[in-house]
Amino acid sequence: MNRLANSASPYLLQHANNPVDWYPWGPEALQKAKDENKLILVSIGYSACHWCHVMEHESFEDEKVAAVMNEYFVCIKVDREERPDIDQIYMTALQLMTGRGGWPLNCICLPDQRPIYGGTYFRKNDWVSLLFNLADFYKTKPEEAEEYAVKLTEGIRQYESFAPVNEKVQYTKDDLELIVRNWLRYFDRNEGGMGSSPKFPMPNNWQFLMRYAHLMKDDDIAGQVKLTLRKMAFGGIYDHIGGGFARYSVDGRWHVPHFEKMLYDNAQLASLYSEAAIWQPSPLYPVVVDEIITFIKRELTSPEGGFYSALDADSEGVEGKFYTFTGEEIEGILGADAELFSLYYNVTEDGNWEEELTNVFFRDENSEQLAKRYDLTPEELGSKIKTLRQKVFDVRSERIRPGLDYKILASWNGLMLKGLCEAYRAFDKPEYLELALKNAGFILDNMIATDGRLSRIYKGPFIAAATGNGTAFLDDYANIIDAFIALYEVTFDEQWLNKAKELAGIAIDNYYDRENGVFFYTAADDEQLIARKSEVMDSVIPASNSVMAQNLQKLGHFFDSDHYLEISSRLLAGVAPQMARYGSSYSNWAMLMLNEVFGLNEVAITGNEYEATRIELEKNYIPNKIVLGGKKGSLPLLQGRIAENTRIFVCKDKTCGLPSENIHDALKQINN
Repeated sequence: MNRLANSASPYLLQHANNPVDWYPWGPEALQKAKDENKLILVSIGYSACHWCHVMEHESFEDEKVAAVMNEYFVCIKVDREERPDIDQIYMTALQLMTGRGGWPLNCICLPDQRPIYGGTYFRKNDWVSLLFNLADFYKTKPEEAEEYAVKLTEGIRQYESFAPVNEKVQYTKDDLELIVRNWLRYFDRNEGGMGSSPKFPMPNNWQFLMRYAHLMKDDDIAGQVKLTLRKMAFGGIYDHIGGGFARYSVDGRWHVPHFEKMLYDNAQLASLYSEAAIWQPSPLYPVVVDEIITFIKRELTSPEGGFYSALDADSEGVEGKFYTFTGEEIEGILGADAELFSLYYNVTEDGNWEEELTNVFFRDENSEQLAKRYDLTPEELGSKIKTLRQKVFDVRSERIRPGLDYKILASWNGLMLKGLCEAYRAFDKPEYLELALKNAGFILDNMIATDGRLSRIYKGPFIAAATGNGTAFLDDYANIIDAFIALYEVTFDEQWLNKAKELAGIAIDNYYDRENGVFFYTAADDEQLIARKSEVMDSVIPASNSVMAQNLQKLGHFFDSDHYLEISSRLLAGVAPQMARYGSSYSNWAMLMLNEVFGLNEVAITGNEYEATRIELEKNYIPNKIVLGGKKGSLPLLQGRIAENTRIFVCKDKTCGLPSENIHDALKQINN
């Protein structure tokens, strides 16, 4: 076994038996490169990554390939989920060099960590040829290598930067319309989503567009959002047997997924479909949310209440084997009912994707016709399909399972905690809140140190002897703060809001660049890499800066803090000039701009019936609001407003209306 044998990361442990002399990222490897004047080979991936497994099998397990790597390079393996700061730097380098990104990410660096070449997956022969060429290049042309490293490193440092803005900026509906108008060209009007293939769910994009459609009264955008939500939930990207979404589809129809299932996707999609259920209710949305949460509870929840990171795409060395079935297998499981099930989920004897005879289940719009054909009501058809799905699920459960990445990450747990809060807000199911409170307690007890600072990774019983990194990054703070705010809004328990405020203070003290008005991704006392970067552009997960900007806007109103509001405003002002160019990369920022344009409603509910009133209020879609209240409370807006009689106070722009005694009157003030 190589030096990865003592790692905490499941991904690094997968490579512990490679003949490659892998090092984890750390002083030993970095010093060795300097002492021996060797190039560094930084190989970055994650445990659920299919092509990471393929390249390992083809190249890293090969003795001859390993010999070349060991001879000419100091080889370092990095789990991108444990060290997103390292991944961020070398992914930026790759995008600057090639215009593309992805994993596995393989970067060749000078002995001082500055990159000179990068790529993703390489076939074995191409990989070996590349290694020889790069080793020769560094040996014969070190000046050229140095010159290129200087230019590339400067590009890395400038990437995602923006000019600081100190004056107050006013935004208008025209600003929002420009962002969306430039976005329209990317919409797939037939299959939903954006672009052709591959297709990613991008939950934050659709959350913004949903809110935009509602506040701007844009029926065209509303239609695109509803189309996308339906197509994703009907497609093969959704696990119709066990619930939950895969990371993306390889085609433009959401049909064939890349089968890994990530906590961060499902957390955000639970939030998205929950919000959609309040916006424009559909029988589909609560089913999707409940099946996501059921999947998370069953397969990604630790006994202590933390959430694991991911399930692999592969089982038994085959991508998607756990999830796919042949027509013959379905007949064997369901007998006479196989025909109905196969028509419902598009199962064929020849198979419906590239793997011979196998099927990825997906739905289309044929349920009404099927019900008539089989002389069933829609309700009877739904009940029948549910019974058949359970039979298939039971058989599938006996299969060899995909690998579990059992890391518990603060950032992704924050996303899932918020998803549970949003599901409880939408559907008022006590079990969602129960799971949320258990996870929040787990975070308090296990992921926050005595000095109040977060740890990114939970060192639990699976990794008792681990040497995992205890530091946290800005996304850990941002997403946990966001989740604690959401938990306060569905419980009115101020401990969660106070803890969010404490964490925000720590984030400002350790990550905020006061000169430039932006948060760094790493803390001031973290390991110093070749660049200290800021995460600004939203992606499959919103950028940590955009989440912090929203958090501080909310906390600024909850605690009447101009300091928080000023930081939030300055963040948005710095990024605003970039937003219209490519709205998809700034969707979370655009939600903040919606709040600026339409105002943030502060809704306080007090009195003995506050909880029933809160539940009734949440049946109405008000995306630009915060909610506070209870029978007691120390928040500024609650002072002098606590009484036995239930009342609703609506404030906006530091002005409060007269108290309302019912939801109808409060909504009049909100919609005025």
